[in-house]
Amino acid sequence: MPYDAKQELEKVKKHYSDDPMQKRFSALITGETNSGKTYMLRTARLPIHIDSFDPGGTKSIRDLIASGDVVVDTFFEGEDPYNPKAYAEWKKRLELRLQIGYFDQFGTYAIDSLTTFSDAVMNFQLASRGYAGQMPSFNIDYTPQKIEIENRIRQIMNLKCDFILTGHLEKLIRLISIDKKGIRQEEVTYRLMITGKAVMTIPLLFDELYVVLGKGNNPRRRMLTNSLGEYLARSRFTGNQKVAVEEDPDIKGLLKKVGLDWED
Repeated sequence: MPYDAKQELEKVKKHYSDDPMQKRFSALITGETNSGKTYMLRTARLPIHIDSFDPGGTKSIRDLIASGDVVVDTFFEGEDPYNPKAYAEWKKRLELRLQIGYFDQFGTYAIDSLTTFSDAVMNFQLASRGYAGQMPSFNIDYTPQKIEIENRIRQIMNLKCDFILTGHLEKLIRLISIDKKGIRQEEVTYRLMITGKAVMTIPLLFDELYVVLGKGNNPRRRMLTNSLGEYLARSRFTGNQKVAVEEDPDIKGLLKKVGLDWED
């Protein structure tokens, strides 16, 4: 059969229009402790399944858990680094849930949070070498940890539902100079709280990288969708000029604004 350029063009267009991955939303939502990352999950498409690795981290959405709109698996919160079980059990449950189509029942799947999730992966890595509870070796442990996290995220990205991963930020201060009066000039930046090169490679796996700002009692919370000063954020939605550098921390509102499926 001769090669038909027009037919090939239509084939490519049809694949794009039929590809559910082009309509699915994935985001890495970062912020400092108590900035409202987990609370923001209440604005995602319901129902939501959360695998929680942060002890007590989902208390801010107990009303949605009580109503059944959010299902939380808290088994992974009680990790013991000297007898680690969280990551091995999470892998087993994830594989089962993927096989039975469990996540097809949900609008959103979330892992809360990357920081404690990565700790569980490292605990698993150390235990596999007989070094549970000991200090990791940079050359031996960090690369397998990074690859394991990346591979699992890629696996999850094939789900039809939205996927949200939360992550903590750590504050970095670099001294630039000190004048004669002792006044310090410093550069303040924030980076994802995870070890090794994963700080660069993990964010690349996500369509969206947001930073939630606002701490204390009843703060005005905001969400950065693009880099601003010391924070690193980006959005593939900003190209259509519908998404501002700062948005309200409302996932469904943002999805509606850019024309993606936003309904529960």
